[in-house]
Amino acid sequence: MTTEELYKELDYVNHSRENRKKYAHLIIGQPELIPLVLDILFKVDDKVSCRAGWLLEFVAREDLDVILPHLDRITEEMPKVHLDSAVRPVAKICEYLIEAYYHKLPNKTKLALNAVHKERFIELSFDYMITDQKIAAKAYSMNSLYLLGKENQWIHPELIMILERDFNSSSAAFKARARQLLKKLKKPISNRKKQP
Repeated sequence: MTTEELYKELDYVNHSRENRKKYAHLIIGQPELIPLVLDILFKVDDKVSCRAGWLLEFVAREDLDVILPHLDRITEEMPKVHLDSAVRPVAKICEYLIEAYYHKLPNKTKLALNAVHKERFIELSFDYMITDQKIAAKAYSMNSLYLLGKENQWIHPELIMILERDFNSSSAAFKARARQLLKKLKKPISNRKKQP
């Protein structure tokens, strides 16, 4: 399949779970198509890039290992994504990767994700938190930063400051997520659950 052919196929990708799952399994079955999906995703001014984002999010959800060989490109180019409908899946993919990295069971993400990738995730997540993004991107970013802050001590104080600053002027959904996270962040260190 060429980039043009995949571009045409993305016209059929919509919000329905069944549809995205169908195309995700097509990509998982042919992982050589991932660079083509990325080519389209990173055409950031094209509305079809959003559909590529939805597809890549579903690929990551179904089989995260398939995107691991492409982490350098993904983490390098993801800050360029700016259309709301593409930002949300990019933030979700970041969250999937960070959750897998900090999961207690061994997995391939722990081996693939390096310090540069994590630094890029930190930068992007903070960018999503301090810019005018939809709640979903902020919620995924909060969680990613919370997990990354277990390894980088400076992150939690910064995250607390942003959550407290934006709390009163934000939506009910933001407040609910922030309240839950602030409760975890403000526990005394000795009471926090020890991580392996």
